[in-house]
Amino acid sequence: MDDRGGSFVAVRRISQGPCHSSSAEIVAGSTAWLGRGLSCVCAQRRESDARPSFDLTSTQEECLQRLQSRIDVPYDSSIPEHQDALRALWDAAFPEEKLHGLISEQWKEMGWQGKDPSTDFRGGGFISLENLLYFARNFPKSFQDLLRKQEGDRSVWEYPFAVAGVNITFMLIQMLDLEAENESAFDLLYCITFKLMDHQWLSMRASYMDFNTVMKSTRRQLEKELLLEEITRLEDVPSYRLLSR
Repeated sequence: MDDRGGSFVAVRRISQGPCHSSSAEIVAGSTAWLGRGLSCVCAQRRESDARPSFDLTSTQEECLQRLQSRIDVPYDSSIPEHQDALRALWDAAFPEEKLHGLISEQWKEMGWQGKDPSTDFRGGGFISLENLLYFARNFPKSFQDLLRKQEGDRSVWEYPFAVAGVNITFMLIQMLDLEAENESAFDLLYCITFKLMDHQWLSMRASYMDFNTVMKSTRRQLEKELLLEEITRLEDVPSYRLLSR
């Protein structure tokens, strides 16, 4: 366990060929099965280390580096690509309502804390906006259900949708040292986790003041599911069944 409560494994990065533990670079990471058809490469337990180790192929290593480079990008309201992504998120969330500007009281409808969403991206960076947009485009029904709080017996004081999304991105970045052959695996895991968080919210009959407790519960449940022996791809994670397109 790390000081944030995560379950960790050793990840060995390799470029090609068989496993050679004597020359492998050891880094700390948390276990995850990410991406369609992803299988564990050279997973084993060392006598000197109770944690399983995962050797990464060159393809997985390249994908990991791309994902880590995405994580390092802050949201910058002066970059046209970031502006376009924010507008696209609005259009996906409220296709029937015209956005008046990137700084507008309208953003509060989506669950941002103020009229300028850029102030809420500090913890998650640009990837947290990409995650929300991926969710909206790939699982529109689940996205709209969560945005509009359409499922379950809900609290009067609800969690803010967009800010919750940024928090989920940040939680996953903390939890995972990603090893995947499919770069969209992180985005798919994000969708699963958001839906799982809402499921936990309803089952705990939570209200706004319980948000941190719900996030901790979501993290524990996600770790349990990712560690199940039968999980070889994200579609096998039990909470994947909560999603609908």
